[in-house]
Amino acid sequence: MSMQESGEMYLETIYILSLQSSAVRSVDVGEYMGFSKPSVSRAIGLLKQNGLVRTDEDGYLKLTEEGEAQAKTIYERHTVLTQLFINLGVDEKTAAADACRIEHYISEQTFDAIKAHMARYGDAK
Repeated sequence: MSMQESGEMYLETIYILSLQSSAVRSVDVGEYMGFSKPSVSRAIGLLKQNGLVRTDEDGYLKLTEEGEAQAKTIYERHTVLTQLFINLGVDEKTAAADACRIEHYISEQTFDAIKAHMARYGDAK
């Protein structure tokens, strides 16, 4: 399934929040991203329709197996690209912001080449 950047951002946010707490609510996602409740509700609804997110018996958001796989991929791109930019001398805030934009558009081939380069030359964090 091809997903738009905004959907990927929501998946990544749910993943990041789930690393911090097993109880992730839509309101937590909205606060983290700075988005309104209606925007979050619509996005979560679309992610549920696509089988990427579900709500458990207590009303908490849970990534499905597919949702978690996609979220991990997005998050890995974010962290690797951020580290690459920091290694190049970019300040951490700018590096993270630029990585956040690029992570949604970089090809798998280019990303794999970056990871291989970083592993080969000791740039990995």
